[in-house]
Amino acid sequence: MDVSELRKNYTKGGLRRTDLDDDPLRQFEKWFGEAMASGIPEPNAMSLATATAGGAPSLRTVLLKSYDARGLVFYTSYESRKAREIAENPRVALMFPWVTLERQIVITGTATKISAAESLKYFVSRPRGNQLGAWVSHQSHVISSRQILLAKLDEMKRKFASGQIPLPPAWGGYRVTPDRIEFWQGGEDRLHDRFLYALQPDGSWAIERLAP
Repeated sequence: MDVSELRKNYTKGGLRRTDLDDDPLRQFEKWFGEAMASGIPEPNAMSLATATAGGAPSLRTVLLKSYDARGLVFYTSYESRKAREIAENPRVALMFPWVTLERQIVITGTATKISAAESLKYFVSRPRGNQLGAWVSHQSHVISSRQILLAKLDEMKRKFASGQIPLPPAWGGYRVTPDRIEFWQGGEDRLHDRFLYALQPDGSWAIERLAP
């Protein structure tokens, strides 16, 4: 299969400095709202890159579950590979690949655990099946078969047959506090528009145009 001829000219519109909010989180909120309104599937899906202390990278897709001026929050097992790597090296990167909109947002920053109270507030809002799943999976660890998961699920269903399901001790959220946010809009002839917000020592954001 020859993939070299797969190409698309980006024509949905450009991005100018005058289009941008001075605050990158407000600009993110604007673009995120437009992504939701567009009807694309799972606009909150984001790639999360982590690395070990030695620099070995790994990548996966997670779901954004909240954001505000403090940063962007996702949830996971604290026993997962991503959690182990964040413990070694809290520097992470996120990317929202909104291909059909000819846009992407790339964020770099530092990941820290949120409070147990914040994690519990989100956990109790999840469907019961999802809550049980958080108790079942020893995420990222090798298992011999899917039957192991199903047997554990049956066990958890019996254990929590009545009443609320408690927050698992090894499950919760991380907040990524950004220090660099890039907004990318596809352009004709590969002359894309890219603007980088970089956090300054005084807490302000510098905005620069990058070459495509």
